[in-house]
Amino acid sequence: MIRHIAMFTWTAEATDEQKAAVAAALHELPGLIPQIRSFTAAPDAGISQGNYDFAVVADFDNADDFLVYRDDPRHQAVIAERIRPILASRAAAQLSL
Repeated sequence: MIRHIAMFTWTAEATDEQKAAVAAALHELPGLIPQIRSFTAAPDAGISQGNYDFAVVADFDNADDFLVYRDDPRHQAVIAERIRPILASRAAAQLSL
């Protein structure tokens, strides 16, 4: 299994509406990309200082399924249209479980 983790920090100018649009668009992806086995996308709970603002954790059966998700045009559209306009920084990892 491959677990994909992506974390985002938003720009200071990012609005609540833009942040909500990111979450809404990401939550549509599991219904569109059948290779996704599990999917969580949510803002940081605000428990610890210095965390990223938002995280995605997605599981796939194998690396090929992750690549399908990564390269899917609908996923790429969410990145280009929703995430990138308000993105200050990003970190990601794919774990082999």
